[in-house]
Amino acid sequence: MTTQEILEMAKRAKIQMAQADTGKKNAALRAMADWLESETNAILTANEADLSASKGTITEVMMDRLRLTKERIADMAEGIRQVAALPDPVGRVIKSHSTPGGLLIERKACPLGVVAIIYESRPNVTADAAALAVKSGNVCVLRCGKEAWRSCAAIVHALKQGLASKQLPMEAVSLIEDTTRESARALMQAVGYVDLLIPRGGAGLISACVEQAKVPCIQTGTGICHIYVDASADLEQAVTIVENAKMSRPSVCNAMEVCLVARDVAPAFLPMLKERLVDVRLAEGKPAAQLRLDPEAAALIDGTPAGQADFDTEFLDYILAVRVVADVDEAISHIAAHSTGHSESILTRNEEHAEQFTAAVDSAAVYVNASTRFTDGGEFGLGCEMGISTQKLHARGPMGLEELCSYKYIIHGDGQIR
Repeated sequence: MTTQEILEMAKRAKIQMAQADTGKKNAALRAMADWLESETNAILTANEADLSASKGTITEVMMDRLRLTKERIADMAEGIRQVAALPDPVGRVIKSHSTPGGLLIERKACPLGVVAIIYESRPNVTADAAALAVKSGNVCVLRCGKEAWRSCAAIVHALKQGLASKQLPMEAVSLIEDTTRESARALMQAVGYVDLLIPRGGAGLISACVEQAKVPCIQTGTGICHIYVDASADLEQAVTIVENAKMSRPSVCNAMEVCLVARDVAPAFLPMLKERLVDVRLAEGKPAAQLRLDPEAAALIDGTPAGQADFDTEFLDYILAVRVVADVDEAISHIAAHSTGHSESILTRNEEHAEQFTAAVDSAAVYVNASTRFTDGGEFGLGCEMGISTQKLHARGPMGLEELCSYKYIIHGDGQIR
């Protein structure tokens, strides 16, 4: 089926989805979760084919993003059920007032319409996006990368069965069959068909969408995330937080890429960092971090000298850029110059420094004494997420149900004329 044919069917389906009541949407979501689990073997077979085809062409870290297991499929199904349990945002009265002439004016939340998502080799995005779209009364058109197409197609097949079983249009969730750049361009320019475009991927994909899109586009995902270790930080706690933020899953956008360390504690903290992220992990047979060090850090521990681009790179790998800074002011200045506006954290016991950092750092999520890995729709209580917006209009941070709604004014009168 062509991209244009899919878009035309999606446009027709959005009228029916906008009228679906909460009970029907929730029933469909629960059925989608059940069908997803019942199709586990078929999905795993498709995923194995994707993994085999991608072997040797993408990194092991990216292979982990592509890989599905029974547990991961069960988690996807549970995520759909969690979305079903959330309050329905559609029809919520945001604001209401009466005019002197007797008109009742209500601002009500309503679906955006057709939401297109371009993403790469993360099959779980398929289920997350579909669940959020259905619950918010939207239609989603999915365009995955070629590495994940078989897996995503198997997932979408299961989700469509769940929709159909509860008399909602199967076209509410569609997967583009063309994985060339032409289909991505078609979505970017689908004026009259796509109400919002969400790219989820690397900097190249997002910049292409921003530059070429003729439809409304959300900038998401690219995460050059920083953690600043303040002079007053609890260093044992700090090294544990940094290890989690960098090493737990380096291929995701909320993983830290840059560690800034206050000069006063650098001689004590940096050897602890190297021991935990390099020496201990090598001894345990785990992947170790490659530390890219500025000259001041390199004088304290062994590593690779940082290049000019290392503080402006989303590595998505076991690589960490490290810089020694004078204080919180220099840390804030560095983040302002190099951040992508995703997630930053300060590790400190100084309340004034924490308040200064959270006020001055202009990112979607700003943490105090916690890992950046929490920037996630599920962790924020949104069920799951459509993406993480690094811009300010109309959504910022993890995009859940409310961010997939617009609003309209509903005006009730009794014969008034102007």
